[in-house]
Amino acid sequence: MGFRLAGVIRMKETLQRSFRKHHSLAPDVPKGHFAVYVGDMEKRFVVPLSYLQHPLFQSLLHKAAEEYGFEHPRGMLRVPCNEDAFASLTSRMSSS
Repeated sequence: MGFRLAGVIRMKETLQRSFRKHHSLAPDVPKGHFAVYVGDMEKRFVVPLSYLQHPLFQSLLHKAAEEYGFEHPRGMLRVPCNEDAFASLTSRMSSS
């Protein structure tokens, strides 16, 4: 459990640095939201920051960390699932 929490904290810190560093590159992302790239074609979704606290999204972030690591050369957050699965996941998170 402690290892998982440490990973979440490290992931959150990395995301915060990335958001600050690349915010000027994504002026169309409203305050309180962030961009996520999904699927092989890297479709872009803009989601609320509150999703970072949701257990379903945290699970997805763990999978992303395992597959892609914590740093991305272009400074983007990429998650390893298809677009339909991501849309379904965010729909469930917004309804709960």
